[in-house]
Amino acid sequence: MHSKTTTRTRALGALALTLALGVGLTACGDDSSDAATKAEVSTTEHNDADVTFASDMITHHAQALSMVDLTLDRDLDPEVQALAEDIREAQGPEIETMADWLTTWGEDVPATMRDHVNGGHDMDDMSDNMDDMGHDDMPGMMTADDFDELENSSDAEFQDMWLDMMIEHHEGAVEMAQTEQSDGQFKDAVELAGQVITTQTAEIATMEELLGS
Repeated sequence: MHSKTTTRTRALGALALTLALGVGLTACGDDSSDAATKAEVSTTEHNDADVTFASDMITHHAQALSMVDLTLDRDLDPEVQALAEDIREAQGPEIETMADWLTTWGEDVPATMRDHVNGGHDMDDMSDNMDDMGHDDMPGMMTADDFDELENSSDAEFQDMWLDMMIEHHEGAVEMAQTEQSDGQFKDAVELAGQVITTQTAEIATMEELLGS
């Protein structure tokens, strides 16, 4: 899962696709079909794509935060530790925002791996049940085996392994956010998707640099 060559290729592909989408949207700004799509975005109404985005991204972000938790007792380069804290500071509030949307819409807020930890279960119990939560079809999600491998890796292996896995995780989030931008209706959700694309694409580039340094 965490081959550097494969991951770097995917990361560059995600970055190129994101830039291409940005150029395409700019070039088509005056196109009637694009205008029609923008007119469908609402400040009050939402659709199934918005519900899927919020539900899945809560789960996806929660796994990223659990990956960040694994850095706390590790001796990491300062730049990597700073990146991990940036991820925590960005994604924690985003989870709260999306949970509020789901509650307002009368939808269930999904249980996540962090609920297991915060409920008094240890990380081993959480990883044992991870594959049973039904989220392995989301792009970029780690399996229980992946998580165990990262958690039990040596100090010498941990940093590069964490960066590799987080790059792939970010790529998955970017893919999910791009789907929301294409299919979503709720304006705030579409805007958050754009924020995820911008932030996590930049973090992918940073992690690629850290791996190459």
